[in-house]
Amino acid sequence: MDPYVIGGIAFLCVFGAALIGMFLRARLPDHHLSSDSRDAIKLATAIIGTLSALALGLLIASAKRSFDDAGTGLRTTAARVLLLDRAMAHYGQETGDTRATLRKLLETRLSKTGSERSLDDGLDVEPVQDALRSLSPQTDAQRWLQARALQLSGQIAEARWMRAETEVGGFPGAFLAILVFWLALLFATFGLLAPGNGTVVATLFVCALSVTGALVLIIDMDHPYLGVIRISDAPLNQAFERLGRE
Repeated sequence: MDPYVIGGIAFLCVFGAALIGMFLRARLPDHHLSSDSRDAIKLATAIIGTLSALALGLLIASAKRSFDDAGTGLRTTAARVLLLDRAMAHYGQETGDTRATLRKLLETRLSKTGSERSLDDGLDVEPVQDALRSLSPQTDAQRWLQARALQLSGQIAEARWMRAETEVGGFPGAFLAILVFWLALLFATFGLLAPGNGTVVATLFVCALSVTGALVLIIDMDHPYLGVIRISDAPLNQAFERLGRE
């Protein structure tokens, strides 16, 4: 789901609803906008406003949790890459080529930016796993190190596919549609009760842009690897600088 497309649609709905409210204000009979009618409209609007605030709060909490979990996962992967390299180093010279392969894979991962990133653009350690399985340990220490290296590489591979699942997730479309409907209803009442002058139109325009802009940022944060607000590769860069050291 493209957050900017969703934001554009949401803005058209919200600001369009405000303009429709102004249009209706100029054409409704006076008794529809009497003092009692305005009080009833304001009470109903307060309920919708509260529901919208709660829904936005839930979205923010969910997006922040996704972003934090992704950051923790990336740091964990960087630490496991270093541990994998050290396990292979302690195994012996037989893993020299495999360590070089691991470094090359991480370099390839770090070189991808922007549009080159894809949903499964994690660290693909399958070549390393294949090389580890082909080893023939001669001592108990080497057998333990081989098992440890396979365990670490498996955890790195699992994190890669967990990342893919994170990216294809996101907020339910029905939830977003209802939230946009509530916001449109709110702005329709704003337009209905406010005088139709340039200052009011400009204010409603800025408010609609702000609300839908916040929605865009929330959805973007919920995709921490692909959006504008994305997880930093700094942990992987630090791991890359330390790979291959004796």
